[in-house]
Amino acid sequence: MAKSNQDFMEALALVAREKGLAVDTLLESLANALVAAYKRMPGAAEEAFVMIDPDSGEIRVFGQELDEEGNVVREWEDTPEDFGRIAAQTAKQVMFQKIRDAERDLKYDEYAGREGDVITGIVQQSDARYTLLDLGKAEAFLPQTEQPPNERYEHGARVKAYIVEVRKGVSGPHIVVSRTHPGLVKRLFELEVPEIASGVVEIKAIAREPGVRTKMAVWSNDQNVDPVGSCVGARGTRVRMVTNELRGERVDIVAYSEYLPEYVERSIQPAHVLDVQVDEGTGTAKVIVPNSELSVAIGREGQNARLAARLTGLKIDIHSESESYGEIDVEG
Repeated sequence: MAKSNQDFMEALALVAREKGLAVDTLLESLANALVAAYKRMPGAAEEAFVMIDPDSGEIRVFGQELDEEGNVVREWEDTPEDFGRIAAQTAKQVMFQKIRDAERDLKYDEYAGREGDVITGIVQQSDARYTLLDLGKAEAFLPQTEQPPNERYEHGARVKAYIVEVRKGVSGPHIVVSRTHPGLVKRLFELEVPEIASGVVEIKAIAREPGVRTKMAVWSNDQNVDPVGSCVGARGTRVRMVTNELRGERVDIVAYSEYLPEYVERSIQPAHVLDVQVDEGTGTAKVIVPNSELSVAIGREGQNARLAARLTGLKIDIHSESESYGEIDVEG
């Protein structure tokens, strides 16, 4: 019996090392499980505790008698004769459960606090409710509400997504990701543009209509570095990498300005702007464009103006040149 107990303790220590568990934690869990097993046996004391010698592995059960105030008035050893077999079975169950708990916690710890990161997953399944991504050690849920309307995901495809939530689940971390979040665009540019990753270029604002178009304002902390050019890259290589990852979503990059009229003018691009009048008190901006540029400034179904307003945080009213200045009579 002593030899088998020692073998058990060696096996326990080995499992603890391999799984990153504390031996004391395993022994405490085992002792609690053995108390429960003991109390199910005929003639068991109502109150009891189990002692496990950490060196020899010897297991002893002690019964207790308590008074009305919960004080121990009598204590005796009450280890059943066949308790070794029960202990061995219980130990296997406890270790299996603890290993599962530890692996679940390790998976959770790996992703806990990573909200705002971008991960790459492989599409496992997709239905009307969500798409399931395999991350290797865990799974991520991409809900239908977090998917751009024009995107479809084929089984086995690699997809980048933005982590919006990580919480503990029954079998591991419950990770919810998004393909519509503006943070996805930000993180993709950080991956592609070293100047952003290093902090030389900052992303000041992003306005996005997922799957269709994004406007992004950037600023350089170094006057020798062009923020727009850094993001676009040589012959458009950097912005094209992001656009490809966004499955064709158009990305307009503009230079941020602390001077609001200039910032509004840039946000209306690609339309040419004649004049901008900003009322900071009401948070509005009146933009005047050439007659021929009105449809470009407003954009299809108002998209360009809408994104410019969200990018700048202002309510933008766009007027054509003739609408604003009226007809000018020239005397001859």
